[in-house]
Amino acid sequence: MAELDGPRLEPRSGPARQLVVFLHGYGADGNDLIDIGRAWQGLLPHAAFVSPHAPEPCGQAAVGKQWFPLTFRDPNERWIGANKAAPMLEGFLDAELKRRNLPPSALALVGFSQGTMMALHVGLRRAVAPFAIVGYSGLLVVPPDADPDKFAAEIKSRPPILLIHGDQDELIPAQALFQASSGLAALGVPVEWHLSAGIGHGIDQEGLRHGGEFLARRAPQSSVR
Repeated sequence: MAELDGPRLEPRSGPARQLVVFLHGYGADGNDLIDIGRAWQGLLPHAAFVSPHAPEPCGQAAVGKQWFPLTFRDPNERWIGANKAAPMLEGFLDAELKRRNLPPSALALVGFSQGTMMALHVGLRRAVAPFAIVGYSGLLVVPPDADPDKFAAEIKSRPPILLIHGDQDELIPAQALFQASSGLAALGVPVEWHLSAGIGHGIDQEGLRHGGEFLARRAPQSSVR
Protein backbone atom coordinates (compact mmCIF):
# COMPACT_ATOMS: atom_id res chain seq x y z
CA MET A 1 0.00 0.00 0.00
CA ALA A 2 1.30 3.45 -0.93
CA GLU A 3 2.58 5.79 1.75
CA LEU A 4 0.23 8.46 3.04
CA ASP A 5 0.37 11.94 1.58
CA GLY A 6 -1.81 15.02 1.39
CA PRO A 7 -1.94 18.81 1.27
CA ARG A 8 0.44 20.82 3.44
CA LEU A 9 0.69 24.38 4.73
CA GLU A 10 3.99 26.01 5.63
CA PRO A 11 4.26 28.05 8.83
CA ARG A 12 3.26 31.68 8.53
CA SER A 13 6.42 32.72 10.37
CA GLY A 14 9.87 31.13 10.27
CA PRO A 15 10.74 27.44 10.49
CA ALA A 16 8.19 25.03 11.93
CA ARG A 17 8.09 24.70 15.70
CA GLN A 18 4.96 22.55 15.76
CA LEU A 19 3.35 20.04 13.40
CA VAL A 20 -0.45 19.86 13.33
CA VAL A 21 -1.83 16.81 11.52
CA PHE A 22 -5.48 16.73 10.40
CA LEU A 23 -7.22 13.36 10.09
CA HIS A 24 -10.34 13.56 7.95
CA GLY A 25 -13.62 11.70 8.23
CA TYR A 26 -15.06 8.73 6.37
CA GLY A 27 -15.66 9.43 2.69
CA ALA A 28 -13.64 12.67 2.60
CA ASP A 29 -9.94 13.26 1.94
CA GLY A 30 -7.12 15.48 3.14
CA ASN A 31 -8.45 18.50 1.27
CA ASP A 32 -11.52 18.48 3.52
CA LEU A 33 -9.70 19.80 6.61
CA ILE A 34 -6.59 21.64 5.42
CA ASP A 35 -8.47 24.97 5.30
CA ILE A 36 -8.76 24.76 9.10
CA GLY A 37 -5.00 25.23 9.12
CA ARG A 38 -5.43 28.49 7.23
CA ALA A 39 -8.01 29.60 9.77
CA TRP A 40 -5.61 28.79 12.62
CA GLN A 41 -2.43 30.32 11.23
CA GLY A 42 -2.98 33.51 13.20
CA LEU A 43 -3.15 31.51 16.44
CA LEU A 44 -0.32 29.14 15.47
CA PRO A 45 2.07 31.15 13.26
CA HIS A 46 4.94 28.71 13.78
CA ALA A 47 2.94 25.56 13.00
CA ALA A 48 3.20 23.49 9.85
CA PHE A 49 -0.03 21.76 8.87
CA VAL A 50 -0.58 18.55 6.93
CA SER A 51 -3.77 16.68 6.10
CA PRO A 52 -3.02 13.18 4.75
CA HIS A 53 -5.49 11.27 2.62
CA ALA A 54 -6.60 8.05 4.31
CA PRO A 55 -5.11 4.92 2.72
CA GLU A 56 -8.22 3.18 1.34
CA PRO A 57 -10.89 4.13 -1.20
CA CYS A 58 -14.20 4.68 0.58
CA GLY A 59 -16.41 1.60 0.43
CA GLN A 60 -19.65 3.60 0.46
CA ALA A 61 -18.80 6.44 -1.92
CA ALA A 62 -17.52 6.78 -5.46
CA VAL A 63 -14.98 9.34 -4.30
CA GLY A 64 -13.29 9.91 -0.99
CA LYS A 65 -11.17 7.82 1.36
CA GLN A 66 -11.53 5.80 4.55
CA TRP A 67 -9.18 4.92 7.38
CA PHE A 68 -11.05 1.64 7.71
CA PRO A 69 -14.34 0.14 6.46
CA LEU A 70 -17.62 0.98 8.17
CA THR A 71 -20.45 -1.44 7.44
CA PHE A 72 -21.90 -1.53 11.01
CA ARG A 73 -22.41 -5.29 10.64
CA ASP A 74 -19.62 -6.24 13.04
CA PRO A 75 -19.38 -4.79 16.58
CA ASN A 76 -15.60 -5.26 16.41
CA GLU A 77 -15.34 -3.32 13.13
CA ARG A 78 -14.03 -0.03 14.54
CA TRP A 79 -11.56 -1.74 16.86
CA ILE A 80 -10.17 -4.00 14.15
CA GLY A 81 -10.07 -1.13 11.66
CA ALA A 82 -8.33 1.35 13.94
CA ASN A 83 -5.68 -1.19 14.88
CA LYS A 84 -5.07 -2.10 11.24
CA ALA A 85 -4.78 1.52 10.10
CA ALA A 86 -2.62 2.66 13.04
CA PRO A 87 0.85 1.47 11.88
CA MET A 88 0.66 3.33 8.57
CA LEU A 89 -0.46 6.51 10.32
CA GLU A 90 2.28 6.12 12.93
CA GLY A 91 4.85 5.82 10.16
CA PHE A 92 3.54 8.93 8.46
CA LEU A 93 3.67 10.96 11.68
CA ASP A 94 7.24 9.90 12.42
CA ALA A 95 8.37 10.61 8.86
CA GLU A 96 6.70 14.02 8.80
CA LEU A 97 8.28 15.02 12.13
CA LYS A 98 11.68 13.90 10.85
CA ARG A 99 11.19 15.83 7.61
CA ARG A 100 10.52 18.96 9.68
CA ASN A 101 13.35 18.17 12.13
CA LEU A 102 10.87 18.30 15.01
CA PRO A 103 10.75 16.19 18.17
CA PRO A 104 7.73 13.92 18.81
CA SER A 105 6.51 16.36 21.48
CA ALA A 106 5.93 19.00 18.78
CA LEU A 107 3.05 16.99 17.30
CA ALA A 108 -0.67 17.74 17.58
CA LEU A 109 -3.48 15.63 16.12
CA VAL A 110 -6.83 17.03 14.99
CA GLY A 111 -9.51 14.62 13.84
CA PHE A 112 -13.03 14.73 12.49
CA SER A 113 -15.43 11.77 12.88
CA GLN A 114 -13.48 8.65 11.81
CA GLY A 115 -10.36 10.80 11.92
CA THR A 116 -11.05 11.52 15.60
CA MET A 117 -11.20 7.78 16.23
CA MET A 118 -7.74 7.47 14.66
CA ALA A 119 -6.33 10.53 16.46
CA LEU A 120 -7.34 9.15 19.85
CA HIS A 121 -6.31 5.58 19.06
CA VAL A 122 -2.85 6.50 17.80
CA GLY A 123 -2.22 9.54 19.98
CA LEU A 124 -2.75 7.65 23.24
CA ARG A 125 -0.34 4.92 22.15
CA ARG A 126 2.62 7.02 21.05
CA ALA A 127 5.80 6.65 23.10
CA VAL A 128 5.99 10.45 23.43
CA ALA A 129 2.71 12.25 23.97
CA PRO A 130 1.49 14.75 21.38
CA PHE A 131 1.21 18.22 22.90
CA ALA A 132 -2.55 18.11 22.26
CA ILE A 133 -5.36 16.24 20.51
CA VAL A 134 -8.54 17.89 19.26
CA GLY A 135 -11.37 15.59 18.25
CA TYR A 136 -14.49 16.77 16.41
CA SER A 137 -17.65 14.67 16.10
CA GLY A 138 -15.97 11.37 16.93
CA LEU A 139 -15.71 8.69 19.58
CA LEU A 140 -13.20 6.68 21.58
CA VAL A 141 -12.78 3.25 19.99
CA VAL A 142 -12.76 0.38 22.49
CA PRO A 143 -13.15 -3.35 21.91
CA PRO A 144 -16.75 -4.49 22.59
CA ASP A 145 -15.57 -7.03 25.17
CA ALA A 146 -12.87 -4.78 26.59
CA ASP A 147 -10.90 -5.91 29.58
CA PRO A 148 -10.45 -2.53 31.32
CA ASP A 149 -7.03 -3.42 32.72
CA LYS A 150 -5.75 -4.75 29.40
CA PHE A 151 -7.10 -1.71 27.56
CA ALA A 152 -5.54 0.68 30.08
CA ALA A 153 -2.18 -1.09 29.70
CA GLU A 154 -2.10 -0.06 26.02
CA ILE A 155 -2.15 3.64 26.91
CA LYS A 156 1.39 4.98 26.70
CA SER A 157 0.76 8.74 26.72
CA ARG A 158 -1.80 11.08 28.20
CA PRO A 159 -1.86 14.29 26.15
CA PRO A 160 -4.40 17.02 26.88
CA ILE A 161 -7.50 16.39 24.78
CA LEU A 162 -10.39 18.58 23.68
CA LEU A 163 -13.53 16.90 22.33
CA ILE A 164 -16.10 18.95 20.40
CA HIS A 165 -19.46 17.68 19.21
CA GLY A 166 -22.69 19.04 17.78
CA ASP A 167 -25.71 18.40 19.99
CA GLN A 168 -27.79 17.63 16.87
CA ASP A 169 -25.31 15.16 15.34
CA GLU A 170 -27.33 12.56 13.46
CA LEU A 171 -24.42 10.27 12.51
CA ILE A 172 -22.50 10.00 15.78
CA PRO A 173 -24.83 11.10 18.59
CA ALA A 174 -23.53 13.61 21.11
CA GLN A 175 -23.66 10.87 23.75
CA ALA A 176 -20.40 9.63 22.21
CA LEU A 177 -18.70 12.78 23.52
CA PHE A 178 -19.69 12.00 27.11
CA GLN A 179 -18.75 8.34 26.77
CA ALA A 180 -15.34 9.29 25.38
CA SER A 181 -14.80 11.97 28.05
CA SER A 182 -15.57 9.59 30.90
CA GLY A 183 -13.53 6.82 29.32
CA LEU A 184 -10.52 9.07 28.90
CA ALA A 185 -10.86 10.46 32.43
CA ALA A 186 -10.91 6.89 33.78
CA LEU A 187 -7.58 6.34 32.01
CA GLY A 188 -6.09 9.42 33.67
CA VAL A 189 -6.12 11.43 30.43
CA PRO A 190 -6.83 15.18 30.88
CA VAL A 191 -9.91 15.91 28.79
CA GLU A 192 -12.07 18.95 28.13
CA TRP A 193 -15.18 19.12 25.98
CA HIS A 194 -17.46 21.54 24.21
CA LEU A 195 -20.99 20.88 22.93
CA SER A 196 -21.98 23.02 19.94
CA ALA A 197 -25.67 23.97 20.19
CA GLY A 198 -27.80 23.36 17.11
CA ILE A 199 -24.94 21.75 15.14
CA GLY A 200 -25.14 18.40 13.38
CA HIS A 201 -22.22 16.30 12.09
CA GLY A 202 -19.94 19.22 11.38
CA ILE A 203 -17.81 22.02 12.81
CA ASP A 204 -19.15 25.49 13.57
CA GLN A 205 -17.17 28.69 14.10
CA GLU A 206 -17.31 28.36 17.87
CA GLY A 207 -15.95 24.83 17.72
CA LEU A 208 -13.25 25.99 15.33
CA ARG A 209 -12.23 28.79 17.71
CA HIS A 210 -12.13 26.46 20.72
CA GLY A 211 -9.94 23.99 18.87
CA GLY A 212 -7.45 26.57 17.64
CA GLU A 213 -7.15 28.25 21.02
CA PHE A 214 -6.71 24.89 22.76
CA LEU A 215 -3.75 24.07 20.53
CA ALA A 216 -2.26 27.56 20.82
CA ARG A 217 -2.28 27.40 24.63
CA ARG A 218 -0.40 24.11 24.62
CA ALA A 219 1.97 24.49 21.69
CA PRO A 220 5.66 24.09 22.52
CA GLN A 221 7.75 26.96 21.24
CA SER A 222 11.11 25.23 20.89
CA SER A 223 12.05 23.38 17.72
CA VAL A 224 15.24 21.90 19.18
CA ARG A 225 15.31 18.12 18.92
